Amino acid sequence: MTKSANTMWGGRFAAGPDAIMEAINASIGYDRRLAPQDIAGSRAHAAMLAATGIITDTDAEAIREGLLTVLSEIETGAFPFSTALEDIHMNVEARLRDLIGEPAGRLHTARSRNDQVAVDFRLWVRDQCDQADEALAALQASLLGQADAGVDWVMPGFTHLQTAQPVTWGHHMLAYVEMFARDRSRFADARKRMNTSPLGAAALAGTSFPIDRQMTAEALGFDRPMSNSLDAVADRDFALEFLASASICAMHLSRLAEELVIWSSAQFRFVKMSDKWSTGSSIMPQKRNPDAAELIRAKIGRIFGANVALMTVMKGLPLTYSKDMQEDKEQTFDAADNLMLALAAMTGMVADMTAERENLKAAAASGFSTATDLADWLVRELGLPFRDAHHVTGSLVAMAEGKNCDLPDLTLEDMQTVHDGIRADVFDVLGVENSVASRTSFGGTAPAQVRAQVAHWKEVLK
Repeated sequence: MTKSANTMWGGRFAAGPDAIMEAINASIGYDRRLAPQDIAGSRAHAAMLAATGIITDTDAEAIREGLLTVLSEIETGAFPFSTALEDIHMNVEARLRDLIGEPAGRLHTARSRNDQVAVDFRLWVRDQCDQADEALAALQASLLGQADAGVDWVMPGFTHLQTAQPVTWGHHMLAYVEMFARDRSRFADARKRMNTSPLGAAALAGTSFPIDRQMTAEALGFDRPMSNSLDAVADRDFALEFLASASICAMHLSRLAEELVIWSSAQFRFVKMSDKWSTGSSIMPQKRNPDAAELIRAKIGRIFGANVALMTVMKGLPLTYSKDMQEDKEQTFDAADNLMLALAAMTGMVADMTAERENLKAAAASGFSTATDLADWLVRELGLPFRDAHHVTGSLVAMAEGKNCDLPDLTLEDMQTVHDGIRADVFDVLGVENSVASRTSFGGTAPAQVRAQVAHWKEVLK
């Protein structure tokens, strides 16, 4: 360990740790990405120290200018990061001392690395919530574009991946718009809860200096300071809430990715993926592989893993800070990076894909998808109890299967052998277009309802 690093530690240790201890103890390899937040927190802290008379205005100005120089060096790639200095906080402070000398040592007055890292990480996660919201809004816009184009395009709706009832393409796309809207609300809720400042809690007990925590909180865009100094340095709920929100969002992305993989297959041919988001085979020239969707589906596991990993790190820690908590950032960084990549890729795929309208319609008309419409007709027109209508419809489905045809292909005479009250107007409900048009309940798949929802979301997202 270098002499400067020992100086940072103070006089407690006569010799530095060996190479293994240095490797396990250092976090600069990944926490260097907190540099903008670290410098923002330090600038706010220095300004407060000067405003409260704890340091002089001259020292505060030197610190401010020095920190701007450090930030510029980091942004241009000229900053000399050192593993021996452990983390971003010590790296910045050591470089600040090189630049401005003695005033740099006054920056850490009334502050600890415990509250410093807590504010840095909280600021970074807060930024990720904002970025996730923007990315989700872009994905919603792509889905809404697909929904608007296919408001009345008929396709099969599934349960158990078996044909259930006809729906519209627009209705299916809007289902994901709704899911991602809830994801946005979760990130917004998490952001609101995390927007309190730990700065000023110092190591764990607060400080005897007359600091103004409200001033630093406002300078950093927080709503208020955290009310308990122990909680302020020990809390990582904000990162866990971000990861939990990211995990639910990732699950939604994975469901959509799976549908795109299925729909783009030769067996379904519901969508055609653009060349931008597909790859070929090294041996089979006919292949168009939905690799982007598959990679999104796989990357989701890393986000889930980060959530579980940080929960496991935090689950048994006594108050307040333990070095275990250094493991909070790498997992969160990886999850955030993969979430943003998955959102961007999904947005591009959805925007560029082409729905195969005729294939969707043909599939919608197969698999006895209008059986429920037939049962509803028997209830509505003949007054049968639904369970009886269900039995009659099941018998007609079995008849159609035996004849290797679909329900609309049965003759009236065929149907009347099962129930003699069935009339010719039953065929009005057996077409898929008639089926979807009849689903006029709020939130239903009728094109009129879908158009109303498209208009609503255009207003929300504009």
